[in-house]
Amino acid sequence: MQELELLLAKGRQAMESGEFGQAVRAFRQILKEHPETAECHYLLGEALAEDGKLGEAIASLEKAVELDETNLDALYTLGDVLFESRHPDQALSTYQRILDQDSGEAEALVSMGLVYFSQDRMDEAEACYRKALVIEPDSVFALNSMGDVAYAAGREQEAIELYRKVISLDPEDPQGHYNLAEVYYDTGELAAAEKACRETLRLDPQFAFAYLTLGNLYLDEEEPEEAIKQFQKFLSLEQSADAEDIRNEVKAVVEGLKAEI
Repeated sequence: MQELELLLAKGRQAMESGEFGQAVRAFRQILKEHPETAECHYLLGEALAEDGKLGEAIASLEKAVELDETNLDALYTLGDVLFESRHPDQALSTYQRILDQDSGEAEALVSMGLVYFSQDRMDEAEACYRKALVIEPDSVFALNSMGDVAYAAGREQEAIELYRKVISLDPEDPQGHYNLAEVYYDTGELAAAEKACRETLRLDPQFAFAYLTLGNLYLDEEEPEEAIKQFQKFLSLEQSADAEDIRNEVKAVVEGLKAEI
């Protein structure tokens, strides 16, 4: 058993170093000798997901849950990967399995809300977020998400107050600053939007969409060369399949701006 823990630790270390392919190989090697180790199937699923192999990740995570249905981390990761793989109904069922075991899991409610939000089922999303906030009133995850649904419903001031609460609870949360930047940008408060974007990037220089917003700000200020720089940073960082349409739009804008300069 001690040997198994050492082998798992090596795989985890590879994951922490961002060596996901190496981690996958390590966990698969372990499973050759310990095929019924739920924790290893879970870690393999995580590594596969990080490596972009979502179908294989789902299979591994499902095996982990089959072996240990009480592993909430595995269920959360499975739900998230199913959602990312565009299987919303299965993701919802997975998050519900978490709540069936522990109705106090606020994160599962927020995750369900995100699925509903992606389907434009705003009332159901908001209901999930409100339930989560009853359980954890200071949940940054729930407050950010509630701000998103409030803003989508046209309740701008409520959204701003929610994002400000996030920042007051966790000043180091880049998502709260970025959400605030988006509201400020959409309402024409460009100086405030830029300040919030800069703070987002100070906290997380890899926050791709903050560069997109900065690019739009520079466009509004008729600074095309600066806009191009920001858009190119966005394109270099944002590689997800879900962002393909917006990437294509940004590429077209960049090409158009280059032609005009």
